[in-house]
Amino acid sequence: MSERPLSEVYEGWEGHQISLVNAIAPLTSEQLLWRPAEKLFSVGEMARHISLGRIVWFLRMGAPGCAELAEQIDAWYEDGDGNQHIVESEIPIAATAVDLVHWLEITGEMVANTLESWTVADLAKTYRHKWNGDVYDVSRQWTIWRILTHDIHHGGQIALMLGMQGIEAFELGGLFGHITLPPLADIE
Repeated sequence: MSERPLSEVYEGWEGHQISLVNAIAPLTSEQLLWRPAEKLFSVGEMARHISLGRIVWFLRMGAPGCAELAEQIDAWYEDGDGNQHIVESEIPIAATAVDLVHWLEITGEMVANTLESWTVADLAKTYRHKWNGDVYDVSRQWTIWRILTHDIHHGGQIALMLGMQGIEAFELGGLFGHITLPPLADIE
């Protein structure tokens, strides 16, 4: 069992990824920049946040391909615990959805490649992470679960904000971001 690739364990994540891309791709600049309230993120900012969050956390655990993606970003800062973070506001929300879709796709590929190359046994491997002055041994399992739920949480926010604008994103909203169907049953 421990030799199974994580892509089998996390089957379905790719469906949510497709739902995110399909929801963002047709949006106009106005739809991407619309905010439900002044201090809340826009749809475009949420999509950017999903992509950049993937990079930061997968980089911390040394996932395949994350270092190459991190090199494409110039704006980083270090927190008081020595952790690197992307300055998200320095990555502009484009006039079209093309750049946001690009980041969702390349970070989605990074996730998919990690899930395909790592096995169940790799979930127990840990790395050190300091937060609020405490040092943690963080497992890959914890990190992958964190990013999966991060994607789902913010995907739900995007679906809600699109609905508030009168935009139907059926896969992300109506199907709850889960477009991957289970296998059909053998009927004898």
